[in-house]
Amino acid sequence: MRKNLHSNIVKSIFGIALLAFLSSCNSDPLGTTEPPVDTNNPIEYSPGSADFSNYVAIGNSLTAGFVDGALYNLGQQKSIPALLAGQLRAAGGQAVFNQPSVNSDYGCSNPGSGCTLGKYKLDADIPGPSPTINGDPITAYAGDKSSLHNFGVPGIQVGQLLTPDTGTPGTAAFSPYYARFASSPGTSTILGDVISTDPSFFSLWIGNNDVLGYATSGATNEAIFTDPAAFRARFEIVVGQLMGQTDAEGIVVDIPPILYAPYFQAVPYNPVVFDPESDADMGLVSLLNANFSGFNAALAGLQGIGQLTAADVEERKIQYTAGANPVLIQDLNLEDLSSKFDVLATFGAITAEQRAALQPYVQARPIKQGEIITLPAGGVIGTLADPNNPTSVLGVALPLPAQFALAAADIQRIEQRRGELNAIIADVAGDYSSRIAFYNTNDPNGTFADLFGIDGSAPGIEFGGQFLNADFTPFGLFSTDGIHPNPRGAAIVANEMLDLIESSFSATLPRVNVLSLPTVALCTGQGAASDCASRVAGL
Repeated sequence: MRKNLHSNIVKSIFGIALLAFLSSCNSDPLGTTEPPVDTNNPIEYSPGSADFSNYVAIGNSLTAGFVDGALYNLGQQKSIPALLAGQLRAAGGQAVFNQPSVNSDYGCSNPGSGCTLGKYKLDADIPGPSPTINGDPITAYAGDKSSLHNFGVPGIQVGQLLTPDTGTPGTAAFSPYYARFASSPGTSTILGDVISTDPSFFSLWIGNNDVLGYATSGATNEAIFTDPAAFRARFEIVVGQLMGQTDAEGIVVDIPPILYAPYFQAVPYNPVVFDPESDADMGLVSLLNANFSGFNAALAGLQGIGQLTAADVEERKIQYTAGANPVLIQDLNLEDLSSKFDVLATFGAITAEQRAALQPYVQARPIKQGEIITLPAGGVIGTLADPNNPTSVLGVALPLPAQFALAAADIQRIEQRRGELNAIIADVAGDYSSRIAFYNTNDPNGTFADLFGIDGSAPGIEFGGQFLNADFTPFGLFSTDGIHPNPRGAAIVANEMLDLIESSFSATLPRVNVLSLPTVALCTGQGAASDCASRVAGL
């Protein structure tokens, strides 16, 4: 296998959008301001029937300000609740919105490995996302815990709002991000800490990780795929306690269409490209097809004895051609052919050596268009599973492990579960409709449908006369982790929430100036964050 196969694949994934940005940096493509405000007729802002004097935010990473794969200063400062609070201030909101600052410019993108790496950046050398070095440890919050307003905790599921284990090291529910600011680590709960602040208004955005973690695992970790009955019981407790133990009003947000985020869309299904004009590439195609002829023959043999259907064989058959080819994946939804290959060996149709060579492919097939390769696979496809074996190219000669892909059956299950949990969120919020406004991120005519092209339009949205993409390039609204919005994306969501608050509580509120906020960091090489170009604001 050629040594630069991985490099070519990665460039095919990320290169076009990034190079388009680099070639137009001096053209001021996004502008710096939104339409001017008429200062001769200033708007009188009003809270309407709401009381914003003590606004608190409850949720997970989207609430905490987690961006670029880490929790760090800029993400917290431009978090959705911080932006929201800044606008509520004009209508009686608190003068200061206190967040549990991590006091770090780098953050930590690998908590389980000592925080040696920090936030991700957009690396022009790849091009694509890569972590900075010199990540900072997750340390205890040194401020006044009793005066906090942002209770977002990255990575948590709905049940972790309710248990002291979220702040207890050594438990399955433990989160170092909550333990660092818990009022009494090991005893207090996130929801209890929220209620103790006696909020007048709240935002609750929880439930994403009850589906998302399963999706990012390639549908391999059933333990973090929350059962709807369990979710309902926990969500009802959360909302019931907020309603019963405070007089607060607020907004509740459901789970957006997560599989349209760049984490699940940036890597195409067919990035294995062979140039028909290259003799070396065509030689590789011939070699690969010769190597897989035995596997394809074994499939045909199983069909011949009635052990596989023609459709089964067609789905699993591996054959490369000039041009773009699909990634070879492990699909755990497929029948494991181990015992059937054993039958071929038992009856002498294949040798013991041939049988051993078939083992990596017992649940392998080329991925299909419409199925998903996850963002981390961009750094794996084309690499060697065995550094000493130049033919062990992952995703090409060997199947990409299951955690890097979502088959059609996985996608269907994830979307079904997301729909079930969203129905619960809407139902419970509806029980308190006099005090809770429900933000449906799945409205077919809403901003998320427009951004992701679900409404039939091209992905991306028009804002302030500019077109913003559903990606993590400097033209986009996502951060480099492919899941969380960058500050501009956070501002879009904050403005959506402000729209809802206005319509639900008869308020009049200002909006966040989206285009004045920064987008992703563009950097070169693997150095520390200081090696990055400044974050781009108003490119």
